[in-house]
Amino acid sequence: MVGTKKTFFVLALVLFSVAIAPASAQEANENPKQPSVDNPHMHLWGTDDLSSCWTHFDSNDSTGSTEGGYGEKEFAEGQRLEVEYSCDMQESFQQDMYLNSNGTIEIRFVVNVFAGDCNDDCENLNITLYKGVTELARQEFPAVDNNGNDVLISWDIPVDGNMTRWNKSGEEPRIQFEYSMPGWNGFECILPFNDCTGHFGMYYENNEDGNQALVNFPVVNKSEAGIEDETGGGGDSDSKLPGFGLLTAMSSLAMASIAIGRKSQARENN
Repeated sequence: MVGTKKTFFVLALVLFSVAIAPASAQEANENPKQPSVDNPHMHLWGTDDLSSCWTHFDSNDSTGSTEGGYGEKEFAEGQRLEVEYSCDMQESFQQDMYLNSNGTIEIRFVVNVFAGDCNDDCENLNITLYKGVTELARQEFPAVDNNGNDVLISWDIPVDGNMTRWNKSGEEPRIQFEYSMPGWNGFECILPFNDCTGHFGMYYENNEDGNQALVNFPVVNKSEAGIEDETGGGGDSDSKLPGFGLLTAMSSLAMASIAIGRKSQARENN
């Protein structure tokens, strides 16, 4: 009888482990700051002086971001505009992110720049997409208006073999911005009603003008991405289920407990 009770206890423990393993994975997927098939848009947030910029996937969480949804670096009249900053993920991925190998990463945001004209010593707006510390793509935007007008930046990046998998805790996306241009210092600046202060500004997700500030990733499930397990794949499909290893171990314990119980019962009968 004692052996039977132990067997029932172990079997109950097995069922409990099977129940909680998928639930734990589901909780990670439901975090709105994390990417998923149903939540593929990464939004940009930051401070009013562009000293800090970050990203996550929850369009409703603007915690810490400037209330007006706009950040700007100012430069004195005639001062050169030297801009370099990056927007990093606010928290690490809880699960690997997989992208459609035939998809496109779509980057959309709006900048506002007031600067002088480019000469031989200048750098147009350059944007770089990183996966962790690995540079994936870099694009120059020479047509950015420098007269203080809002300009929509649209950049589409075809997914290649280096972009289909983004490992958690080390390969989160990062966007870097670089810009170098002379300040404005013309005849108009001596007039009292002209302000020749230079600036480089960018809108965040929570801006009052409704401008875009996001990156759309073509997120898919691992099976759709066609990526095998690190062990080489080809194994039993059940082994890919959450908690399968634990289930196998607990099942073995249950069988051992049953065997022990039967031996004990046999000795008692003899």
